[in-house]
Amino acid sequence: MFLAHASDTEALGARLAAVLLEGARASDASALDGNIHLSGRLGAGKTTVVRGLVHALGIEASVKSPTYTLVEPYTHGARTLYHFDLYRLGDGEELEYLGVRDTFAEPAVRVIEWPERAEGWLPEPDLHVQLAIAGDGREARISAHTPRGEAMLTILTCDRED
Repeated sequence: MFLAHASDTEALGARLAAVLLEGARASDASALDGNIHLSGRLGAGKTTVVRGLVHALGIEASVKSPTYTLVEPYTHGARTLYHFDLYRLGDGEELEYLGVRDTFAEPAVRVIEWPERAEGWLPEPDLHVQLAIAGDGREARISAHTPRGEAMLTILTCDRED
């Protein structure tokens, strides 16, 4: 899908939030749960997608890339979102030392920028969003990798057709 403006990229994040909320309602879960990987070169819009997702979940926070801290948690009531930026990660094994595995043991949304930096150390994503710069805009390709992701992608696709 073509994203002409930064606002379109942020709207993609908001649509992802809506899909996560729909999935939580469908499963009667008290909290959201899901893994989303974001790939693309520097400046492709990964953090902009996260900003749209965070704000659409009702979390009022300034969203910036946690490049140096590697992870930024956001909470709103029972909702927790972990925003990872693995750009500066030297090896996926470093995640073990940081105690990141604990974030995958609880119901939460985990959005991971630069997941390829920790290949083999992360669970399979429900959705993988590949962003590329395309002229003055962005191109987003979304793929599902789990049954939950397939359900999410179906909802996303239906939303786009309306």
